[in-house]
Amino acid sequence: MAEGSGVIEVLSGSAADPTAWYCRQSWQRIVDDRYRVAAVSTLDAPVPPRLSPVVQQSTPMIIAAQVREAIARGDFPPGAQMYETQLAQQLGVSRGPLREGLQRLTQEGLLVAIRHRGLFVVELTPDNVRDMYLAREAIERCAVAVVVARAPVAAADALEPVLAQMLQAAERGDPREVGECDIRFHEVLVAQSGSERLVHLHLTQVVEARICIHSLGSTHEDEMHRVREHRAIADAIRTGDVEQADRLLRRHMVDAIDELFEIAPRDDSDLDTAR
Repeated sequence: MAEGSGVIEVLSGSAADPTAWYCRQSWQRIVDDRYRVAAVSTLDAPVPPRLSPVVQQSTPMIIAAQVREAIARGDFPPGAQMYETQLAQQLGVSRGPLREGLQRLTQEGLLVAIRHRGLFVVELTPDNVRDMYLAREAIERCAVAVVVARAPVAAADALEPVLAQMLQAAERGDPREVGECDIRFHEVLVAQSGSERLVHLHLTQVVEARICIHSLGSTHEDEMHRVREHRAIADAIRTGDVEQADRLLRRHMVDAIDELFEIAPRDDSDLDTAR
C-alpha cells in the first residue's frame, strides 16, 4: 500500500473496518460544523452602512471656490483687477493652480480676460446684467415649473422662513440682510426642484446675483417692495398657479434690471392681489 493510501481509504469508507466508519462520520461532523459556523457568522455580521464615495477637490477647484466666494462678498467689486502675485501669496499656492482656478471663473463668466491687461471681475454693464438675468430667469422658471408640478405646498413651506427673515430685515432697515434673504429665497426655490443639475447651474448665477442685488437701491420702500415681490411668488407657488408664479418671477427679474439702471417706474398693483 502506498504511503497515505490507508488514510484515503479510511476517509472514503472503502475499508471494511469499524474504524473507517468512525473516521468518516467524525470527518463529516467537522466539515458540517465549519459550514454551520461560517453560515452563522455571515448572518450575524452587521450590515455595513451605505457610504458615498469621498470626493476630493483639486487645488484649482478650492482656489476657484474661495475666489468665487470673495467676489460674492464684494471683496473684489465689479471691474476690479485680479493680481496673480497677490492672490498666490494670500492663498499660499503657486501660480499654476491659481491660473487654473481663475480660468474656471473665467469660463463661468465671473472674470473677464482683457488682452495685455489681465483678469477683471465682470462689470455691471447693461448688456452684462441683462445676460446674467436671462440665464438666471431660464433656470428659475424651470425650477418653478418643477416645484409646482411636484410639491407646491412643501416648496412654499420651505420658503416661509426666508420670507420671515426678509421682512424682519426690511422692517429694521437692513438692506444687506434683505439682499442676502433675496438670494437665499432663490437658492431654496431652485433646491426644491430636486434637480442637482439645476442647482449646479444656479451656483454661478447666485454669485452674479449677489453682485447685482447688493448694488440695488436701499430705501425702506425698495426693501418692502422686494418683500412683497417674493411673498407674491411664494403664494402663487403654494396655490399651484404655475402661470401666475412664472409671470411674477419674470416681473421680478425685469424690476431688478430696471432698478439697477433706473429704466422705468415699477407697478405694485399685481403684487397686492397676488396673495
